Amino acid sequence: KQYPAGFLLWLYSFFVISFSQYLYAFSILPMNSMDPAELIKQPQDTTENPYRKPGDGESFAYKLPDAKQEPPTQFFFDLSNKPKGKKRPMKGEERHPPKRSPFKLPLPTAACWFCLASPEVEKHLVVTIGTHCYLALAKGGLSPDHVLILPIGHYQSMVELASEAVEEFEQYKSVLKKFFKAKGKRCVIYERNYKSQHLQLQVVPVPQACCVTEDIKEAFISQAEERHIELLEIPKHSALKQIIQPGTPYFYVELDNGEKLFHRISKNFPLQFGREVLASEAILGMPERADWRSCQTGRDEETAAVQDFRQAFEPFDFAQSD
Repeated sequence: KQYPAGFLLWLYSFFVISFSQYLYAFSILPMNSMDPAELIKQPQDTTENPYRKPGDGESFAYKLPDAKQEPPTQFFFDLSNKPKGKKRPMKGEERHPPKRSPFKLPLPTAACWFCLASPEVEKHLVVTIGTHCYLALAKGGLSPDHVLILPIGHYQSMVELASEAVEEFEQYKSVLKKFFKAKGKRCVIYERNYKSQHLQLQVVPVPQACCVTEDIKEAFISQAEERHIELLEIPKHSALKQIIQPGTPYFYVELDNGEKLFHRISKNFPLQFGREVLASEAILGMPERADWRSCQTGRDEETAAVQDFRQAFEPFDFAQSD
């Protein structure tokens, strides 16, 4: 049959299998890799489409839209009284699968201690504020210069951050490494995205006299094995977004030489694991400081520590220089 210009004809094959089959194999060539002439070529014994619209003489050939004609904008409102719920559809109705709601970032279920706009945040611990994130002294830190990098807005993990926020996080990590190196220390950075509402990137300095980077790496791996935790080494230049999806719990460590260790959390992960490893005899040699609650000091002492750190960090603070 000859079709008018402007029609794009699709060819289909129908198979009738007389017996029940467990498996049927097809060799399918993608349409975008076929020659256009071969695509519309009609084999011998081709018949018309037996399925037509009721009362319509045309088949379901797809008519290409006229380039000069713009499709009208239409709005449809469903005013029918269709039954709701999980009942079977009435005769003549179609069953449609439920639509999936788009992914939404988690909102704090209670007052967040780390959102900068929250009244609960302890602002006297803040060292410096950037565009997307800020630097704060850790409450009950392992050492007086144990700091946190946190997003200003409410984000649960590094995986959920926008690219510009990730870039600023990387800036803070870079200048902190330089800052601690100038003081004869190497810093260990880790994140626990598990049973936490707000992203906290822990930055813990380790005196170079205590151990070398390989010792820190070995301490994390060996103590993880003791607890049946699989720490995997991932490429230095890989991003967490390439490894894991938002909303998935994980633990992540970055050493001063750029090496990275990663664990996807399934269940029962020790909340203080990163801190316990760093406080162990293998690294800092202060296991009694593994719990931050036992290391808290008074507000006046915390304020003085922040002022000291801010003054020492000022030459490296790109946020203030801007």
